[in-house]
Amino acid sequence: MTNQRPDPDQLLAQVQAEEAQEKHGSLKIFFGYAAGVGKTYSMLANAQQAKSNGREVVVGYVEPHGRPDTEALLEGLEALPVKEVQYRAVALQEFDVDAALVRHPDLLLVDELAHTNAEGCRHAKRWQDVEELLEAGINVWTTLNVQHIDSLNDVIGQITGITVRETVPDRVFDMASDLELIDITPEELLVRLQAGKVYIPEQAQRAMQRFFQKPNLTALRELSLRQAARRIHSDVESARREKAALQPWATNERLLVCVGPSPTTARVIRTAKRMAAALDAPWLAVSVDRMAETGNEPANQQIAQHFRLAERLGAETVTLAGQNMAATILEYARSRNVTKILIGKTAETRWKRLLLGTVVDDVLENSGDIDVYVIHGEKEETPTVPTTTPPTPLQRGPYVVSSLIVAVTGLLAATSRTLHLADTEANTVMLFLAAVAYVAYRFGRGPATLASILAVMIFDFFFVPPFYTFTVADVRYVVTFGVMLAIGLAISTLTSRLKSMVERTRQREQRTAAQYELGKLLTSLYGNVFLVSAAGEKIAEMIGGEVAIYLDQPSGPPEIAFGHRGPIVRHPVSLSAAQWVIGHDEIAGAGTNTLPNATALFLPLTGSQRTLGAIAVKVLDVERLLDPDQRRLLESCANQLGLALERDQLAIEASEARIEAETEQLRSSLLSGVSHDLKTPLAAIAGASSSLLESTSLDDETRRQLLETVAEEAARLNRLLENILQMSKLDAGVATPHKQWHVLEEIVGSALHRTRRELQNYSVNVNLSDGIPLIFVDGLLMEQVLVNLLENASRYTPHGTQISVTAAVDNQSLRLAVADNGPGLPPGAEERIFEKFYRASPTADAGRGSGLGLAICRAIVKAHGGNIIARNRPDGGAEFIVKLPLAKDAPEVVVE
Repeated sequence: MTNQRPDPDQLLAQVQAEEAQEKHGSLKIFFGYAAGVGKTYSMLANAQQAKSNGREVVVGYVEPHGRPDTEALLEGLEALPVKEVQYRAVALQEFDVDAALVRHPDLLLVDELAHTNAEGCRHAKRWQDVEELLEAGINVWTTLNVQHIDSLNDVIGQITGITVRETVPDRVFDMASDLELIDITPEELLVRLQAGKVYIPEQAQRAMQRFFQKPNLTALRELSLRQAARRIHSDVESARREKAALQPWATNERLLVCVGPSPTTARVIRTAKRMAAALDAPWLAVSVDRMAETGNEPANQQIAQHFRLAERLGAETVTLAGQNMAATILEYARSRNVTKILIGKTAETRWKRLLLGTVVDDVLENSGDIDVYVIHGEKEETPTVPTTTPPTPLQRGPYVVSSLIVAVTGLLAATSRTLHLADTEANTVMLFLAAVAYVAYRFGRGPATLASILAVMIFDFFFVPPFYTFTVADVRYVVTFGVMLAIGLAISTLTSRLKSMVERTRQREQRTAAQYELGKLLTSLYGNVFLVSAAGEKIAEMIGGEVAIYLDQPSGPPEIAFGHRGPIVRHPVSLSAAQWVIGHDEIAGAGTNTLPNATALFLPLTGSQRTLGAIAVKVLDVERLLDPDQRRLLESCANQLGLALERDQLAIEASEARIEAETEQLRSSLLSGVSHDLKTPLAAIAGASSSLLESTSLDDETRRQLLETVAEEAARLNRLLENILQMSKLDAGVATPHKQWHVLEEIVGSALHRTRRELQNYSVNVNLSDGIPLIFVDGLLMEQVLVNLLENASRYTPHGTQISVTAAVDNQSLRLAVADNGPGLPPGAEERIFEKFYRASPTADAGRGSGLGLAICRAIVKAHGGNIIARNRPDGGAEFIVKLPLAKDAPEVVVE
């Protein structure tokens, strides 16, 4: 009878989960496949219903997108004030998580879970705000589209051709206690777009030309339905575990086929494949390892062949450990919610079935609500070839030693009886049983069986009257002999089984440790060359053989990345085998039905998206590769390497994409930031020059002013272009300083001369301390730093105020400062002003800068090994401080 008691570990986990849920807020996601399907509308409609039922509902942040129906549902709901964040002189409205924590309502509405918060908010993403709310015990309702799920990002990009930047981790999606799918047909959504119910007409037209195309919407809808179905299946499994239901819930079919060494198994596997295809159901191929004594290699090889057949047909293969095969299979079937079990039945005699029983009968008797299909097969379907090889002397050795151990035990027993140390028959029997147990532990079941028989015979011959004969005077000794033999055989069986289990456990522990070491090694390395080399050496050490690794190439044959000089790559079939494995994502080579003439076994290096290469493994004994555990170890190592290579490739692609995005952003910023600065001086030059050409009545003073305007604007344009070129050189790393010894006064004087027009309306105070040594710098670059700082001060400082330039020696470094009496720096902008194209103030004068000057200053100063900072002065204004290291061997200045 099947044990119906629930698993205590599952009950404990359930109790712990319930306790954690009591302290944690619940999350409900209104889920859709695109904007406009009605997620926010449904969330607000449900919120109004919840409020009417007496629940405390507060709107944390909702984006109505100008939709009247959505705005109407906001009426009557308490709303938290939004948080205004200044970003590049623009006031952005964001969700105020601190206000929500202080208010702490029962239910909070937070729209757009995937939203990216503006700089200055506590969290970078809104889903992080929601996590903090949930941890505080606040229940949250939110909205999400399928394209924002992180694991689907690449799939969405392939379908739509658009990379979605705002994503939500899968764990956040999975931790939602409730998921409500909001779904309409793509045709209905397109009608809503055209009617202006989603976006304004101009945006709607652009959306329908790009993202909102009907094929895209259909694919996105399918993905959202699949995600919802997957979530429902997880909820069903959770509910089944909560009820401790041991019987499966047949919400969907799942098949399990029992795999053994019987020739009938192949027929059962093919039947299961046909049935799974007809039912469109997943199926499992399961074998039970009884941890018996090793040595039944023909049976293990037959099971390995059956597993390869099942894998080739698409099954998930599993090896279970247990003594009772039927109970182990049924327990696993119930844990996986299996609805149908297929098992083979080989023809056997009736007396054997009645006497010993069969696994089929046990499965049928205890299957409960699981359907069992018994596939009949003939015993003679595949005849086995008997082994006639005589045992070697090494194989006879354990039997000889076990016989000697029993003989020595007999001498010890006789000596003990002579000395009256163990003069009872019970003590003598215990000595022989101890000898049998030792033999079983040391040599296994066969020698232990022989030891049990010899122990009974010696006990009868030497210790049971009449002595020195096998004749038994007392019939009761026959029972003693039988019990002694049975206990000896039982001890030998259990001890050898325990030894086998220990050995199997040790082997599995070694395999697990090897996989862990390989995984740890791969996670610490980057680059295909290092990953492949480390993995190849580790796997070769693990299997005690030779390894070659091939990597797929976009065009041409696979590249040999490891094992270039080994015998594997020299074999003429190896390259073709690797190419076939990469193309078909299947195992091939030695020991398989595909390319069996290859000298190695080839396994695919499979990532999450594609096959990246193949690994070839060669050992002296090819039969080792047929062992299921060995095969599973190799497949695990290949998968780890494949995922590591894919991770490295994705990291490179992400880096390239980031660089490309930054380049595009830089280009856009350059065009937007420089277009006005280029246009303004060109317009002034064009206006002044056209006036000079077209007008003949201009006096000398007016003509001179127009020419000065042309010269000034040309100089301004020249400085702008110099800044752009200088920044591009610094970014490319080609602007290396050409350092020479310079006098600081000369650099400051030259910079003041170049900026004399900009500084003509200011009082400039220069204070350079005495004793400043020669500085080892690039004079032109350091002059550019001062020019940029002085121009920056002139833009942000009112006319008539003072601009000061000071310099002094400060602890083996030069401290050079430019200060003004202007409005100072905005709070928090002390570092951002050194970013490209950042402007601290949108004033008219400041707007004429390109936003590159201070970025160039920092790049030049860092190239000299120094640092530049900005800060507000206590008495008003801003101060820029440049610190440069002073050389210890500076030559002295000779004044004549």
